[in-house]
Amino acid sequence: MDTKYKRILLKVSGEALAGSKGTGFDEPTMETICRGIKQAYDLGVQIGLVVGGGNFWRGRSSGNMERTCADKIGMLATVMNCLAVADQLRQLGVPAQVQTSIVMPQVASVFTRDSAVESMEAGNVVLFGGGTGNPLFSTDTASALRAIETGCDVMFKATMVDGVYDKDPKKYADAVKYDQLTFTEVLEKNLAVMDGTAATLCRENKLPILVFDLKDPDNIARAVRGETIGTLVVEE
Repeated sequence: MDTKYKRILLKVSGEALAGSKGTGFDEPTMETICRGIKQAYDLGVQIGLVVGGGNFWRGRSSGNMERTCADKIGMLATVMNCLAVADQLRQLGVPAQVQTSIVMPQVASVFTRDSAVESMEAGNVVLFGGGTGNPLFSTDTASALRAIETGCDVMFKATMVDGVYDKDPKKYADAVKYDQLTFTEVLEKNLAVMDGTAATLCRENKLPILVFDLKDPDNIARAVRGETIGTLVVEE
């Protein structure tokens, strides 16, 4: 089947893995999400994957802990999530490899651009753990960085809402959804798409982002096929 993209970077929040439990792993939810990834994989698209760590740890809510220490814990949380998602994908028959930005050879391979591209071209879903390897950077920024480094055509940001709105649709009934935006508009309007560092990185490198709802994991395959869903952010 024809696909719009050859290689994608999929960003999934850690909270999504927790399902209704709110923390840790909810195995039925994880399986459902991974089945959605498998649908996209079966279309022949190459996939890189970044998973947040919020189901275990959020640095910004770590109380009085020193910020860089809190962020390092968060980076380790993303590695745990990558290992769990990779295992679930393999159980579904999808080959997967975890690469980390932090050197931990007993756990996973260390990320390099060449090895990641080679692995994706060999048919593996490559999961990037550990964020950028540095504190003070979000997993959104890590996603943009890995997408650009590995030559992805687009970054998919799978969220719990069906796109980008002018204000929080969970709080305001009159919130208006955007079908398409530029990164300049995202930054100027301070829209809750991603942090400013990630948005600027995408704008400067002309990496489009598609934001869509993960509550229906079939949306991943729909997006790969180029169906109209969510909100497209692209600099014209």
